[in-house]
Amino acid sequence: MALIVQKYGGSSVGSIDRIRNVARRLVETHRAGNRVVAVVSAMSGVTDRLIGMAHEVSENPPTRELDMLMATGEQQSIALLGMAITEMGFKARSFTGRQAGIFTYGSHTRARIHRIDPAAVTTALDEGYICICAGFQGIAADGAICTLGRGGSDLSAIALAAAVKADLCQIYTDVDGVYTCDPRVVKDARKLPVLSYDEMLEMASSGSKVMQARSVEFAKKFGVVFEVRNSMNNNPGTIVQEETPSMESLVIRGVSIERNQARLTISNISEPVPYTAIILSALSDAEINVDMIVANTAHDGHARQSLTMNMSDLGAAQAALQKVLPQFGAEAKLETEAGLAKLSVVGVGMRSNSGVAATMFRALADAGIETGMIATSEIRITTTVPAADIEQAARVVHDAFHLNTVQE
Repeated sequence: MALIVQKYGGSSVGSIDRIRNVARRLVETHRAGNRVVAVVSAMSGVTDRLIGMAHEVSENPPTRELDMLMATGEQQSIALLGMAITEMGFKARSFTGRQAGIFTYGSHTRARIHRIDPAAVTTALDEGYICICAGFQGIAADGAICTLGRGGSDLSAIALAAAVKADLCQIYTDVDGVYTCDPRVVKDARKLPVLSYDEMLEMASSGSKVMQARSVEFAKKFGVVFEVRNSMNNNPGTIVQEETPSMESLVIRGVSIERNQARLTISNISEPVPYTAIILSALSDAEINVDMIVANTAHDGHARQSLTMNMSDLGAAQAALQKVLPQFGAEAKLETEAGLAKLSVVGVGMRSNSGVAATMFRALADAGIETGMIATSEIRITTTVPAADIEQAARVVHDAFHLNTVQE
């Protein structure tokens, strides 16, 4: 008898028929002799609708009340799924984040998991119930409901799998697995049967929407092997696990794109101050995540620093940095640029193979695509390109590395 955690995203439970389909899957897994825990998102579109209602009521909704509101989406899903399973003649029990023992810390709407006490869930499993847990939410030390940020149900599933010592964690979504690039952008993108945690983390961090990056970090930390697969069919998915020596035989595993990016630049920094620390501290205090950072000093001694971030954070970032701008001298200027996107190539084989950057940037140059800021890690190269060119950029780079013909 195995203990299996299955996570179902919003599209998988987006209608009553789809909820019944998920119920059938859970029942089939249970009838095969397994103990089953489901982690479920809100029905597709519900969270956006709730946020829209909040902004109709208030121009700037209090985040505590926003969490209280958004958490109801998952509670609808788990209750309906529990009813569907009961209707099939099987025992089901639903759990909110609090009832599942998910304790959080940090800010509302972007909380982090502190610990999980799965006692209530394991007791129900021992009593023969199919357990259905609300993803995306937990409980703070003061008793307030907190949500885990977009994609937080992935994190809930991975964390619960670790807490209950699951034999398998399956992340069900509306695609067959993780592809070499978004198939909607690159028509001949191929599904990858296996990825390392590091590759999946880099792809998630650089724009792949299949998994939330924090959930992959959690899986790596606790050694949770998981599979990304489609809830609408029985096709095998993509297994994500520890790196193996054979993975290095493929230099590049995938191409990721991230839209809605902006660049913020502070130029003409003349005062001899630790400007990087000041800038990043101001953004951190405003809870703004930045990605690419480039700093340089001109021949006249004036410094310049540029950062990229999601377009939605640009206004808050400007407000935060205007407060510290006077520390950089009378000539310091704050400039912004929207209309950007990020293109990344990822692969653990980059550690032992040279020429990846040359191939990538030659392909982009030959296609006449302008590149901007560049950032690298041991297994990733990222550059900014104009948003209007991002799909063409993804296709030419995908072709340059022959990802449509790679043999696994």
